[in-house]
Amino acid sequence: MLIVVRRSRRKKHGHHGGAWKVAYADFVTAMMAFFLVMWLLGVGTKQQRAAIAEYFKNPSMTPGTATMAPPGKMGPGGASDSMIKLGGAMDISHGAGKDRRAATSVAPADVEKLAREREKQRLENLMLQLRAAIEKSQALEPFKDQLLLDITPEGLRIQIVDKQNRPMFATGSAALEPYTVAILHELSSFIDQAPNKVSISGHTDDAKYSTASQYGNWELSADRANAARRALLDGGLEEGKIARVVGLADSVPFDKVNPSDPINRRISIIMMTKQAQDAALSQEQADALPPATLPTPVSIKPLAASAP
Repeated sequence: MLIVVRRSRRKKHGHHGGAWKVAYADFVTAMMAFFLVMWLLGVGTKQQRAAIAEYFKNPSMTPGTATMAPPGKMGPGGASDSMIKLGGAMDISHGAGKDRRAATSVAPADVEKLAREREKQRLENLMLQLRAAIEKSQALEPFKDQLLLDITPEGLRIQIVDKQNRPMFATGSAALEPYTVAILHELSSFIDQAPNKVSISGHTDDAKYSTASQYGNWELSADRANAARRALLDGGLEEGKIARVVGLADSVPFDKVNPSDPINRRISIIMMTKQAQDAALSQEQADALPPATLPTPVSIKPLAASAP
């Protein structure tokens, strides 16, 4: 008897590999993009949605390699490396974006006001630092009552005033006393650390200068201011930082009630603000202009007498 045994052969399936993973990753990426778009449409403003739509209509402001122009645009399109401006424009240098930036920019008056406030705060910090330096300085310890600090519209003012028994200069002279030189040398190192230009002015009391010549308080105050300038330079102050040296005689007394008070005899050193520096420079430039460039004076005609 013949027995036939039939065995079924299992069919071998081809190795599918990881192709399904790629497809699944593409699906997840597409869903993430979809939900991201839906989220943007939900939270974005009307102007932001219009900016995004405009970007995809014409993503490049420069010619590209595409054979067809984007809808509603002229010329070839192309990829863009500009970021989307959610204000409704591709680039701040084109179209409405430039106008919008100009409309939202800070007014020049506000910028100037902010700059002045910052400079005032910087000068106040300088004053605090200088006071601390005076407190720590052994050389300035005996003269604290002769050093006056305050903030003026021109800047941080340092005034060195006379005392009854401790004058800065020899009587009627521009020769500095040795302790006055020490004071100015100590101050010069601090003043030189700041970028501010410096104005130096000399002041006298109202006592008349007793001499038969034309030399008086105006000349004396100017000479004393120059003597202070030389002492500051000897102490290390950079010469280019000195913007102005003037003598004011007794025209700006410290004590207006008592013009003969010794405190009116003083040297004022002002660490100038930027505005004061510019004003001084512009005045110097105006003085240096040739006559042809100066403004023409306007003649004022007298008013005709009215009929009775």
